[in-house]
Formats: sequence, structure tokens, C-alpha cells
Amino acid sequence: MSTNVNVPALPESVADATVLSWHKKPGDSVRRDENLVDLETDKVVLEVPATVDGVLGQISAAEGETVLAGDLLCVIESGKGAATAESVAKQTAEEAQSAATAGDEPILTPAVRRLVREMNIDPRKVKGTGKDGRILKSDITTYIDSAESEPAPVKQPAAVLHQESDITQSVMVGDRPEQRVPMTRLRARIAERLLEAQHNAAILTTFNEVNLQAVNELRARYKDKFLKDHEVRLGFMSFFIKAAVEALKSFPLVNATIDGQDIVYHGYYDIGIAVG
Repeated sequence: MSTNVNVPALPESVADATVLSWHKKPGDSVRRDENLVDLETDKVVLEVPATVDGVLGQISAAEGETVLAGDLLCVIESGKGAATAESVAKQTAEEAQSAATAGDEPILTPAVRRLVREMNIDPRKVKGTGKDGRILKSDITTYIDSAESEPAPVKQPAAVLHQESDITQSVMVGDRPEQRVPMTRLRARIAERLLEAQHNAAILTTFNEVNLQAVNELRARYKDKFLKDHEVRLGFMSFFIKAAVEALKSFPLVNATIDGQDIVYHGYYDIGIAVG
């Protein structure tokens, strides 16, 4: 028997969705309520589960295609040639036990999986606080902010810009490398809303006090030698620029710009200084 899996009802004011990723391929055994495919809209990423136990048959909507509510996504074959519900459940239990023993990657929701990819984080190092140890978005942000987590090694610009498979172009402008990554629908809408907010909201400046005693001592120790060697005074601005560049190396997304529907990751660091 064949069972169609269709695009579910989409959120209010959302006209269509994009097929983000398939988690099964034709011929794979599936069980009821197991996530088959992720659909991305302008507002949210939706999981589409299997409605019956069986074997995944034909896939009608490939990754990257735009679909409407009610459109056919795939067909699940049950009965002849398909695994029975009991065998599928047994296989799933064995796989889960094997995964727990082998220490495979934990199950992630689409939003968390995307965040993990963008931040280049190994999810096995993150302690999940959700149900059954599931990793939540708050767990990822806590891991990033935690002082106990090991700092990520600083990579060369060309390697740290972006590592997703959807990079379509890497270019060199002189000796200045750049990488272009197409934005997803959700990220494009977020960028649009943030730009609107920037144009309409009041600008606020905040100030944070920093203890520069160590910098002051280092400057006092080497300022005379620096002046002798370079004929330029060693000011505090040099330390600020160095700190800014190191921060951009560690967080390349901050050094990126949006050009049309692409995020452009820059492998170089331009620091502007206002001179009074």
C-alpha cells in the first residue's frame, strides 16, 4: 500500500516553503512520526514526519525546490516489500542502543542543527538540557559563552570564513579572499527585518569599562624602543586595533556583509579610525 506525504498547512501569511534537507533516501526504512524532511519558510523551519511505518519510495520534491501547502513530498510504501512496524521498531531500538554505545551525534532539531553548522560546533561536546538530553538552542549559546569550554583555535581567514556545502563562489580580489554564501529564506527575512529596524529605531550607544593596566604596563615598557625602531609613538590605539582584528578572526560572521541574496565573508580586516 502506498501512502502520500504532503506539505502540511503552512503558518499564517506564509505562501510557500523551500525543501531544506531530506533525512531519508528512497529505499530507507521509516517509522511513524520519524522526521523525513525539513521545510524552511520565511518564519520557521518545519519538520515533516512519516505518517506510517514502511519504506520510503519516490521523492517528489528535491532539496531546494519551492512547494505549496498540500503538494506531494514523497510516497511511503507499506505491506509487500516494506519492513513491518515491529521489525522497524526493533531495528530503530538496536540502532539507538548502538548509537548510544558508539557515541554518535545526538538528535538535533533543524534550528539547532543549522546553528551548530554556522558556529562550527561539535554537538557531542554540548550537554543537552532538553527532554531525554536533547540539545536546545539555549544549550548552544551557553556552550559558546561558557568560560569552561575550550577556545576554538584561530584559523587562517581562508579556512574559517564558512564551511557549509552551499558556498557557491570563492574569489580573490587582489590578495583579498572572499567567499559568497547564498542566504536561506529565513536568514534573508531576518536581514530584511533587522535593516528595517535599523532605519526606524533610535540609535543607542553603550559604554563598557575595561581594565587596561596590563596594556599600560606593556606600552610603558616598549614605547621608547618602539619609537626608536619605527619613529612612531606607540599609542593605545594600536592595541585596540589588534584586539579588534583578533575578534574578527574568531568571529568571521561579524566581518561579513550582505550583497543582494548572498552573505559575503571577507578574509581581510579593514579598520577605520576617526582622527580629530
